[in-house]
Amino acid sequence: MSNTPLIPQSKLPSLGTTIFTRMSALAQQHQAINLSQGFPDFDGPRFLQQRLAFHVAAGANQYAPMTGAQPLREAIAVKTAALYGHRPDANSEITVTAGATEALYAAITALVRPGDEVICFDPSYDSYAPAVTLSGGELTRLALQPPHFRVDWQQFADALSPRTRLVILNTPHNPTATVWQKSDIDALWQAIADREIYVISDEVYEHICFAADGHASVLAHPQLRERAVAVSSFGKTYHMTGWKVGYCVAPAAISAELRKVHQYLTFSVNTPAQLALADMLREEPAHYQQLPEFYRAKRDRFVDALSASRLKLLPCEGTYFLLADYSAISDRDDVSFCQWLTEEVGVAAIPLSVFCAAPFPHQLIRLCFAKQDATLDAAAARLVAL
Repeated sequence: MSNTPLIPQSKLPSLGTTIFTRMSALAQQHQAINLSQGFPDFDGPRFLQQRLAFHVAAGANQYAPMTGAQPLREAIAVKTAALYGHRPDANSEITVTAGATEALYAAITALVRPGDEVICFDPSYDSYAPAVTLSGGELTRLALQPPHFRVDWQQFADALSPRTRLVILNTPHNPTATVWQKSDIDALWQAIADREIYVISDEVYEHICFAADGHASVLAHPQLRERAVAVSSFGKTYHMTGWKVGYCVAPAAISAELRKVHQYLTFSVNTPAQLALADMLREEPAHYQQLPEFYRAKRDRFVDALSASRLKLLPCEGTYFLLADYSAISDRDDVSFCQWLTEEVGVAAIPLSVFCAAPFPHQLIRLCFAKQDATLDAAAARLVAL
């Protein structure tokens, strides 16, 4: 009998450890200020922490319903109605997931069939492509160009084919810190209205939008929302990324298929956190209402602190990320530059090329400003010295 270990053929042979994990590990190794991975270095609301402790002590420690705790789904429905003028059915159209990443995976798996084409916009978040591949789909990436990263709607229309099944959009957009406008939502609808094409709208930064007209959600578009899955994240909203609680809103027929995947992926999300979030939504709505100003202040502080540097900063309309062009500092490619920046300067950033499949000939890095003021000031001092 052979003792040779069995090595499975990889379904994702080109994938390794994500850039976020690698850069955070490198930052820790070199004791660098970590502006790479998108998480705050401060805690979420005290009230939310207290409600979590309350529900744990009260014995809410067993399985929640597969679709999500009823109080949380009802609170989400109320919030959605207040923000977007559409109240989804709490029982059939809202599903609580183990973070937004699970919601994205479940939605892609539910909607994409072998041979289907899926369109996304590069730079794009790194979880989309693997889910499409595992579902047997083929990903078409439409490149967005700096500095404004606007969608070319003629290029989009030309990319549609009889096999196009799904469009994945992200607004506010990670990593470019741009936002879609209502006109973009309207243009998307006009392009796909007569086709059997679904939409996944990654809106995890919905409450971190600095645009004058606010966040343009697919949920506010009466026709588009009938074939869309809108994905949201409590981790981004409440500075609690480690809680990994998200949710999605979709019509009942789509939700039913999405839930079939969710049921055998995680089944349900931890109960006390869901109940605490329900309390937070009901009793402290001012938190998410004030979030744009909270992060606008951090963005402006960081931008002001970097004004004396040789970095060229791109506009930031949403998210808690800032793009910087470093071409005046170095001719290195962005991956090499980020490694050098972490090891030699003591600031960790993310290279933008990792969000793209095609070559990305721009010298851009992504910096996270979801940090304490002292952290941002210290990082800026190091960057200004370059």
